[in-house]
Amino acid sequence: MTMKSTPVQIFRRLHESGCFVIPNPWDAGSARLLARLGFPALATTSSGFAWSLGRPDNRVTLDEALAHVAAVSAAVLIPVTADFEGGFAVEPDAVGANVARAVTTGIAGLSIEDSTGDAASPLFDFALAVDRVRAARAAIDRSGTGVLLTARSEGFITGRPDLAETIRRLAAFAEAGADCLYAPGLRDLADITAVVRAVAPKPVNVLVGGGFTTVGELAGVGVRRISVGGALARAAWTGFIAAANEIADQGTFTRLGEAVQFGTINQLFP
Repeated sequence: MTMKSTPVQIFRRLHESGCFVIPNPWDAGSARLLARLGFPALATTSSGFAWSLGRPDNRVTLDEALAHVAAVSAAVLIPVTADFEGGFAVEPDAVGANVARAVTTGIAGLSIEDSTGDAASPLFDFALAVDRVRAARAAIDRSGTGVLLTARSEGFITGRPDLAETIRRLAAFAEAGADCLYAPGLRDLADITAVVRAVAPKPVNVLVGGGFTTVGELAGVGVRRISVGGALARAAWTGFIAAANEIADQGTFTRLGEAVQFGTINQLFP
């Protein structure tokens, strides 16, 4: 008898070779649609989820985040990795405790980032950042779940675009047990290539929020995983805002006539 692979096993195999796109839904419906389109795995988006609650990014509680990732994971059969922000804690022991809760939600992976939320000092000190990743790794190992750990260095999206420091952090995160490395905000192919080579053979995730590259280009420089963060949510909000503004400002409804038809959407969710 052939044993069915678990989502964690499937997710880990996806990182072993090739390049795949892991788009970011913000609720169960968007997750189910992306799964129907054939994507092999999904990643939650902290910003997309926060906006759905009427809040800015990073204003969601730990309990809300855990319930959200559990709901998205339960909505689809493919693996889901959680945008677990900074672990909802500062100190490594607390990060580990929160990760231990997260791995019980059905997720196949999660990410921990090194941003502080403080504009004056946007990244955790190097040693603390590494210890936080090490604590997440230990919590996953104790759980026995095999959940895949992605470690993120946020310098390029928090006003500290230093490639050498980003590579130093990602390499240290890899040593601390991260399975996948991620530096959101990288756009230059030479920089991306440098990161891929620095942490090889561990896989690298690249964030794409616009038309600056293609799957083929990123695959060509050795990127293993491509995510879009909050970009799909932003695309949805773009249409919503334009249609709502037209109604409010002009009293007309032409943009509503450009929307996908009711029946078409309804048939997506049998």
